[in-house]
Amino acid sequence: MSVIDEVKSKLDIVGYIQQFVPLKKAGRNYKACCPFHAERSPSFVVNPDTQSWRCFGACAEGGDVFSFAMKQHGWAFGEALRELGKSVGVEVEKQSPVQQQRSERLDILRGLLQTITDEYHRFLIESNDADAAAALKYAREKRGFTDETISRFKIGYAPAGWHNALDFLKNLGYKEDDILEVGIATRNEQGHVYDRFRNRLMIPIRDDRGRVVGFGARALDPNDTPKYLNSPQTPLFDKSRLLFGLDTARRKIRDTKTAVLVEGYMDAIQAHQAGFTNVVAQMGTAMTEHQLKLLAPALAEKIILALDSDAAGQSATRRSLEVARQTLQADYAGRLSVDIRILQIPDAKDPDDLIRESPERWQELVNNALPITDYVIEQETSDLAPNASVQERQTIARRLLPILRASENNLYTKDNLQKLAIKLRISERDLLAWAQEQQKIDVAPAPRARIPNISDDAPDFPTIDYDAVEPPLNSQDSEGGLAPLRIIPAAAARTLPQRVAPQRTRQEAALEASCLRMLFRNPDLLFEINRKFRALAGNQNGLLQGPLSDLCVDDFNHSAYRVLMGVLVDAFAQHDMEPIQYIETHLESVLLPEIETLLVDELDGLRPRLRHGLSLDLSSYLKYNEQSQDQQSELVEKALRLRKERLKRQVDDIFFLKMDGASFEDQYNDTLSLSLNAWRLLDVELQRSMTSR
Repeated sequence: MSVIDEVKSKLDIVGYIQQFVPLKKAGRNYKACCPFHAERSPSFVVNPDTQSWRCFGACAEGGDVFSFAMKQHGWAFGEALRELGKSVGVEVEKQSPVQQQRSERLDILRGLLQTITDEYHRFLIESNDADAAAALKYAREKRGFTDETISRFKIGYAPAGWHNALDFLKNLGYKEDDILEVGIATRNEQGHVYDRFRNRLMIPIRDDRGRVVGFGARALDPNDTPKYLNSPQTPLFDKSRLLFGLDTARRKIRDTKTAVLVEGYMDAIQAHQAGFTNVVAQMGTAMTEHQLKLLAPALAEKIILALDSDAAGQSATRRSLEVARQTLQADYAGRLSVDIRILQIPDAKDPDDLIRESPERWQELVNNALPITDYVIEQETSDLAPNASVQERQTIARRLLPILRASENNLYTKDNLQKLAIKLRISERDLLAWAQEQQKIDVAPAPRARIPNISDDAPDFPTIDYDAVEPPLNSQDSEGGLAPLRIIPAAAARTLPQRVAPQRTRQEAALEASCLRMLFRNPDLLFEINRKFRALAGNQNGLLQGPLSDLCVDDFNHSAYRVLMGVLVDAFAQHDMEPIQYIETHLESVLLPEIETLLVDELDGLRPRLRHGLSLDLSSYLKYNEQSQDQQSELVEKALRLRKERLKRQVDDIFFLKMDGASFEDQYNDTLSLSLNAWRLLDVELQRSMTSR
């Protein structure tokens, strides 16, 4: 049993999801309103028999306990595996002695920071010290923080002495070197060690998992400089890779698909206090690539930059947009697609002041944040002289077009070109030509062969009218396929016996493994599978966009196979490198044992080398056999069977939603009708394939 299967075997999906979603029993299934989007009627189904979940509403997603954890917390697969493994006492990755020593040391440093956080907070709240009382008054009156906010963010006070924190931590047994390493103390040129933070309001900075990694310190004496002092770079603290408040903002960002990015932690705390809990802070720097990837695509589809309106804030906004442009252009897989907007604060206010004065005005500005197109055109052309030369106007255009191309889903819309053309007094035709010229320079080499559109007419297949459907979950035909569906009147539906859904069989797991193994051996065969699905769908867009869409992660149940399929799909979606190279560089280390087991079933000789690395061995394995027509036909047939299994699960879940008396909206009826239609088409094709052998 692999470590992934071991973790999964010790988790019950109902119990895990129940921690986050109020599930209601519905026959043998459970249902709820989807936690990932707002809805009134339950469309979220959890199936304890198959240990899977699915949303039939706006999300249209599903999977197992790992995929739920990834979506709920914004984790990558490796992080989900490690966290879930930890919760059930399974060691996911055996650490070397060096790795274990480093991990233990980081735990000590985190414990030190949490300890001093508690002490700073205690000193602010409970101390009789006059300076501490003044600091508390400043937090309450000058900054407008409530006691609840002070407690929630563990705001504290570092006393004015030179050795308070140092002596406190040493008395608890912490070593001076550790105190220095996390930046609580510093050493001068003469070798004297003393507290870094003195007479300052202390704001703990946490990572996205809620662990204290550093501090932001606000000076209380007007003569102290700098006004804001952050922890230095440490093994735990790198402000370019952190977003203040993300640990508490994560859920709201995920629910709204929108993150608001402010400049300082005071802005973020004020926003959270006012109820705007999707706000995070970049702590005085321009947005970095890593910060962008903390938000998109796992959490946010829209990022609103709400930086200060002074010159420094405007400069940070421009630098952030440039970072976004470079990052989005480098994302050839398209996974970072994000709508970036700009919130302009009037009257040179910062978010902190505006939110305290007029929270309703803040919400209005968030709702009306400018599309990046409007903002950059306005900013870049505001100082353009009426008599500017053609060269000056062309320079601005060439500077603007890459930003727009990276940030807009529909760059070349007539509206955007007209805006820029009017501002610059340049023809739309010239702007488009320049943009296309620049795009040829920026993009990677030409993409691999695309899947052609299939225009062959597929036989018409009538849409099924039904009142209710009885899925033959436990009956199979002589070839192992599904027996014909039986359409029954709604009046009789209530009398059907409750199903006993079979557990996922070894044969199903073997089918997934075999299909994935063949795809990794000959990745180009993915095109042939998708070509077949398109041919079966014909000109029926509902089928092409739905149950007969391209092969994807949802066709697999095994957690590791889902992730591996995702990497394979991404490899073909990007054009920056060869698919094999992409797979080698993007495969998470925790999946190496899984792909080793998958690939070496037929070639045991590769096993020793795969243990030590993947790069050369994966390339060698993928080239082991030449692609043949027999392989192609075999893989396509396996893929068709995989899709049938997926549709069986989907029809099953919709059916029991209907049986439970759930509000069965038209979209669910349409989904069921399309799924049944595709199911029949797959059956016909599989029977034709078996007959032609």
